[in-house]
Amino acid sequence: MMIRRELWFGLSFMALIVIGAAAVLVSAETITNGHLGLLMLSLVVVAIMLGFPTAFTLMGMGMLFTWLAYDRDWHRTLDLMVQAAYKTMANDVLIAVPLFVFMGYLVERANLIESLFKSLHLALARLPGALAVATLVTCTIFATATGIVGAVVTLMGLLALPAMLRAGYSVPLAAGAITAGGCLGILIPPSVLLIVYGATAGVSVVQLYAGAFFPGLMLASLYVVYVIIVARLKPQWAPPLSQAERVVPLSPMSQRLAKSPAAHAVVGLLKGRRNAGVPFSHVLRQLAIVAMPGVIFLLLAGFSYKAVTTVEAQARYDIEEIGATRSGTAEGAGGLQEPPSTGGLQEPPSAGGLQEPPSGDAPSSGPLAEPPGASIAPAEAASAAQPPAASPAAAAPAAEGASVRPAPTWWWVTFAIFGALVTLFYLFLSFARLEIFKMLLASFFPLVLLILSVLGSIVMGLATPTEAAAMGALGGMLLAAAYRRLNLSVLKESVFLTAKTSAMVCWLFVGSAIFSAAFALLGGQALVEEWVLSMNLTKVQFLVLSQVIIFLLGWPLEWTEIIVIFMPIFIPLLDNFGVDPLFFGLLVAMNLQTAFLSPPVAMAAFYLKGVSPPHVTLNQIFLGMLPFMGIQVLAIVLLYIWPQIGLWLPQLLYK
Repeated sequence: MMIRRELWFGLSFMALIVIGAAAVLVSAETITNGHLGLLMLSLVVVAIMLGFPTAFTLMGMGMLFTWLAYDRDWHRTLDLMVQAAYKTMANDVLIAVPLFVFMGYLVERANLIESLFKSLHLALARLPGALAVATLVTCTIFATATGIVGAVVTLMGLLALPAMLRAGYSVPLAAGAITAGGCLGILIPPSVLLIVYGATAGVSVVQLYAGAFFPGLMLASLYVVYVIIVARLKPQWAPPLSQAERVVPLSPMSQRLAKSPAAHAVVGLLKGRRNAGVPFSHVLRQLAIVAMPGVIFLLLAGFSYKAVTTVEAQARYDIEEIGATRSGTAEGAGGLQEPPSTGGLQEPPSAGGLQEPPSGDAPSSGPLAEPPGASIAPAEAASAAQPPAASPAAAAPAAEGASVRPAPTWWWVTFAIFGALVTLFYLFLSFARLEIFKMLLASFFPLVLLILSVLGSIVMGLATPTEAAAMGALGGMLLAAAYRRLNLSVLKESVFLTAKTSAMVCWLFVGSAIFSAAFALLGGQALVEEWVLSMNLTKVQFLVLSQVIIFLLGWPLEWTEIIVIFMPIFIPLLDNFGVDPLFFGLLVAMNLQTAFLSPPVAMAAFYLKGVSPPHVTLNQIFLGMLPFMGIQVLAIVLLYIWPQIGLWLPQLLYK
């Protein structure tokens, strides 16, 4: 029955598109090439919904309508195809796509998610709705590492859904947490969507990654807060874990050191030497693990304090001063310039003293005139003599630039929070919590370190996205090898899936380039722009209209198709309304997550249904997704009201 409803929905959607295109053509006084472009756009959407391959549909429609636009000239049509394909192959940004995808498939195939979920489940056991919260945190981390929605939802459906159902969780709440958390990979870097959008819109991928970081964390935090509130208000939907489920088994050595799992770990370890049955080397290893958070906190605080208090503008200041003095020389003002006309190094007086002999060949110049061009040589000599004389003055700004500045407020707030967390860690560190911390060290922190290393090198400007993606792929291999999951079968399957996904993305770009060129050639872009501008929309109205269209397109189409087909239509309109393409990209990424969760064509729901027990229905999954979809709409509104959520970090790093 559900399949029939989906079929009727798809047919109705296609019928609306066809009727709309026909209405536009009938209402037009004369059929222009621009109307043919709109017809091409409508036919492409209908063909994709009918199941035709997206990339080849774009190429086929683009070439057919380009042939019509070029008056049936095949040579020019084929030239356009070759140029579009070459343009795609020459795009360096797209090299990062297969590398990030390869990293994601390696992490997925290495089966690291099971130990990650178990350790987070125990670490968050005291929170209301602990299993759902652990699911969301695991999905956030794993979605960041892989960026593949289907893989994350499927794996968490196999792992977390049975655990939540056994604990008595509500089916809609459990399904909503898994599907919403799995879709976070669309937004949180290193997202492939952001790479594709950056290449399509001509926006820096580095700035997109920096801009998407805090909106992604905000959205994940809103999910967690919602689950905690629901578990607090409706405990029957998310029952607390029993005492038996919270028990953390201690290792044999730790059992000798601890009178009980609740005993303080630091005190027990410091007195551990008195116990003859525990080797001193074991105690030292445990103390090293205990000291790790404090040491890392001190190192981060020290290095970051030095970075934020050092005046980084010193080198730029010197270069700017040199440039300014050179321009000042031409204008005779300030800085390094010609010596004053009186005193110091200057031209000899024109009369008397040392001067050029009279020129017999140019009587009109006078008896004491200089030959042509002779006056330039002393000026050049004076200019050559100036740098040594001006070096003490140039050294003064450099000396001033060596001074430090006070640490900014955000640094104090950030490390005050981290310091409070580290203090609480040591105050309440029992032997049971120490075991949980060691489990997190083996599962949670390696993945987080890999992600932060990749993103940090990109955001801080230490590496390009392509270089960072290469290091991420190497890190994924090392991580899988460290867990002893790297073998020929895993490597072969990861390479095959990476090649398959990368080929799809590259063919999509070739098809998109041909389609966009044909659409612009026919005048469809100009027609759309003229129609939108004739509506006299404000900036807010334009953003609402564009986001509603993208949301509706997210029902029948994948995000790749929306980005490569419709973004080239929206991007040229942004300048007319004063919209930053970076900010627009963040809104689009968050909006497409909403489209992934919106019934009746929510792909995340079908991924989860494929691995769910038989009694879990699609209606229950859809019901659980609706509150999280509302949270995503709230996050879009918050991002629009306070755009600095997404723009603060790029402006701070790249101003």
